[in-house]
Amino acid sequence: MTPPTKLAPTSVIDETARLLTEHYVFPEIAEQVVGLLQRRLSEGAYEVDDAEELARLVTTDLQSVNDDRHLRLKHHSDPVSPKRGEATRDAMRRDFDTSLGGAPRVQLLDGGVAVVELAPMLFPLEWAAEPLSAAFTLASRARALIVDLRANRGGDPDTVAFVCSYLLDERTHLNTMYWRGSERTKQSWSLPHVPGARFGGSKPLYVLSSSSTFSAAEELAYDLQQLGRATVVGEPTRGGAHPCNGWTLHPHLEATVPVGRAVNPVSSTNWEGTGVQPDVPCAAADSLDRAHALALARLAPEQPSIATAPAGS
Repeated sequence: MTPPTKLAPTSVIDETARLLTEHYVFPEIAEQVVGLLQRRLSEGAYEVDDAEELARLVTTDLQSVNDDRHLRLKHHSDPVSPKRGEATRDAMRRDFDTSLGGAPRVQLLDGGVAVVELAPMLFPLEWAAEPLSAAFTLASRARALIVDLRANRGGDPDTVAFVCSYLLDERTHLNTMYWRGSERTKQSWSLPHVPGARFGGSKPLYVLSSSSTFSAAEELAYDLQQLGRATVVGEPTRGGAHPCNGWTLHPHLEATVPVGRAVNPVSSTNWEGTGVQPDVPCAAADSLDRAHALALARLAPEQPSIATAPAGS
């Protein structure tokens, strides 16, 4: 379907309703949301001339039933491709090219504690494997590692598994994804082999989180937390666990509809709606200092006990 160039709210709503009915991972919720959209359309709620305003109004209604943060009508300032998924992919490519491939910072702190920042996204693995391998190989010799996800807004589940592979010793079941379209499940496992060197599964590991951490970045934090591999430090995350596909409905509008849901093998649930809850809660701005202090305390050698002489000796 080629999207119309003129903004036609009725056409946008009708197509959004069709996509929900055919693809949304929760069919019963889709039915409720479609009913709401149709009622709001008949009331004239979407009679606006501005694509950005229409996106805001429709997204509010889409998320009003079950607060699914991945269910959106997204506005794009620049015209986007009509091909399925290309609007988001084009925007991601621009971010990839300006963020050193999603690993904008590798830093060594006092005490042999390394920081790897992953931002603004976990990009598709065919793009990101090389820069991520370089970043984690460089950090592999650190005594402790802090992975900073505070500004990461999501990305590719395969890239989550790739990153986890540098932080574990053995091939490990990380997550299971249920997909509505084929009524199938797909397990996600860490890799038995990685390019470069692993940090490994035994040295201290901390993950920084914020209220902006979202989607695949939340999965990375949640998977490592549920495995008991990492301590999450910071704020509860945004709470989006449903992978989605995108369809262009207008040169500036893209409907993103969740087509799957995550099931963690340890908790048998996910972080949808609740976010990943930090093990050490603190303001995101303070989390790096807090994690560094925790790492140094854990790395400090035990102090030898001092024998005291008996009284009167």
